[in-house]
Amino acid sequence: MKVRELTEKLDIKVLSGKELLENDITGVYACDLLSWVMSHAEKGNAWITIHTHLNIVAVALLTEVSCIIIPEDIAVEENTIKKAEEEGIVILSSPLSTYELCYRLHELLV
Repeated sequence: MKVRELTEKLDIKVLSGKELLENDITGVYACDLLSWVMSHAEKGNAWITIHTHLNIVAVALLTEVSCIIIPEDIAVEENTIKKAEEEGIVILSSPLSTYELCYRLHELLV
């Protein structure tokens, strides 16, 4: 599945990386402990986190995730969005909870 398909099927808002929506999503990883994400997320995963600070961009670069999804319409810091644009990282925003996102993504990816 492409990131673009995900945004369309789940009505998810694109905050950064609009030119990268053809990234492939190969799985899902949900975690808020950044050091854990760095050692366990896999390339191509859609990463779900409640964090919105600048460090998520660095973690996304290291892990090569396809996108970052922020649940529950949590506001993302402007400097994080700016840095994500500079580094080519897709950040998405959803009104769904982490649980709902995981469930729906599982359904879409199976």
